[in-house]
Amino acid sequence: MIKKKVSTVSEALLGVDNGMTFMLGGFGLCGIPENTISELVKLGVKDLTCISNNAGVDDFGLGLLLQNHQINKMISSYVGENDEFERQMLSGELDVELIPQGTLAERCRAAQVGLPAIYTPAGFGTEVAEGKETREFDGKMYVLEHAFKADFAFVKAWKGDEAGNLIFKGTARNFNPVMCGAAKITVAEVEELLPVGSLDPNQIHIPGIFVQRIFKGEKFEKRIEQRTVRKRD
Repeated sequence: MIKKKVSTVSEALLGVDNGMTFMLGGFGLCGIPENTISELVKLGVKDLTCISNNAGVDDFGLGLLLQNHQINKMISSYVGENDEFERQMLSGELDVELIPQGTLAERCRAAQVGLPAIYTPAGFGTEVAEGKETREFDGKMYVLEHAFKADFAFVKAWKGDEAGNLIFKGTARNFNPVMCGAAKITVAEVEELLPVGSLDPNQIHIPGIFVQRIFKGEKFEKRIEQRTVRKRD
């Protein structure tokens, strides 16, 4: 059986280079590949295209890459709480493609299963559809959206085994599963890395065939983007 375990995040990111396109899982700050992003900052790779639901916050997640001006283009659904993302977008420093959230997920999924494109009703009649092929099905108009093409997909899982099988926890099961296998190389960082056969097959969310490299992450901060609690009496 092929063992996909690598010892360090630096080993997991071998082959990463300037000008590449990356998919990064997570939603807000939930389920983001923290160790991978920190290593990308250290590597200093530039002119990146990043496909992710959003770009974290100013001092965490993809916001760290934005601060270093390592990202040339963001393909995402939400500017979110990141002031630097907003500033770079409005100033023209950053090329931003904002697309509907469901379309973002389906373009990832299309790449995952080998479909070249999908038809979706989202965005028809708006700026989203400008310059794109449209077609009518059963009296309803749809927009043709192409599957993403990425060099690496970086995902974060709760548990994984050395064959690359993954289990996600709670809300972290968001964009991570659809990005697995949607790029040339999928790298998974996990909180707990187990020997092959340790995971209950009925609980596995993503089979190892979609993962090329897996490593155990360290010191996950797991920040909360907006913490709202009731004041103590």
